[in-house]
Amino acid sequence: MSREKIKAWIQASRPPFYIATLAPISIGVILAKGQGLRMDRIFLILIGSFIVHLVTNIANDYFDYKKGTDDGAAIGGSRVIQEGKISPKTLLNTIIVLYVLAFIVAFVIMYFYDLFILLPMILFAAFSSFFYVAPPVRYGYHALGELFVGINMGPIMVVGTYWVMAERFDWAPLFISLPVGFMVASILYYQSLPDMETDLMAHKITLAVKLGKKGAYICLILFWVVIYLGIVLLMVFQLLSLFSLFFIASIPVFLKMVRIVREAKDWVILDQHGKYVRILYGLNSIAIILGLKWV
Repeated sequence: MSREKIKAWIQASRPPFYIATLAPISIGVILAKGQGLRMDRIFLILIGSFIVHLVTNIANDYFDYKKGTDDGAAIGGSRVIQEGKISPKTLLNTIIVLYVLAFIVAFVIMYFYDLFILLPMILFAAFSSFFYVAPPVRYGYHALGELFVGINMGPIMVVGTYWVMAERFDWAPLFISLPVGFMVASILYYQSLPDMETDLMAHKITLAVKLGKKGAYICLILFWVVIYLGIVLLMVFQLLSLFSLFFIASIPVFLKMVRIVREAKDWVILDQHGKYVRILYGLNSIAIILGLKWV
């Protein structure tokens, strides 16, 4: 494979967003620390989760392209099709192969560790991954993207990882996963802000489009108020230690992000500042992990 092709596939995979997969897995593993590392299980969880994350990104590119959502002035997606770097047919073939691999990994986990009880969660994750923008559901076109992404990359990933590692359900991982889910949802939400106008023209009604510019700005703030409040409550109920106060370090980044959004006359430029919401996610994930390590 040529260097250009490798770069194209890296572009399609959108590496900066993989922190959204790594953090919940890390939290689930740490919560199950009493069971030991169990490296075979960690390896399978990582492989399966990153395959699903990759195929979700590629499927979104493919089906948005087929509907014309990312045409013209739109800046969403990886743009590998629009830039002629990877053909739609190649992406479709890759999507099929990756979903097959993901189901194989899921089956191995369920079969060898006798965890078929996880099948409903796995099927929900598969449904959410594929039908985000794929017809006939396209729930991402009906202001439900943040809800499904938050559930999948919060409760399902944290609880699922813990369940595979500890071989049992526990309420603590579920409660701790809630701010994680909101954080991942906030990344998707922020990324939808620069494309509000083009999404509306393509009849893709995201949550931001539904709320309008003023409502979208307020909702962005509310996302992070809920996240910070969630971390504080987890400390109050002793599910996290006071080391999670590290989240305070992220507040200046939050205020800077809010200022950028408030002062931007053309929200298309917000795409240039997406790093701030990812930094927020990273810092607050560290805060949660610190709180777990010494709880």
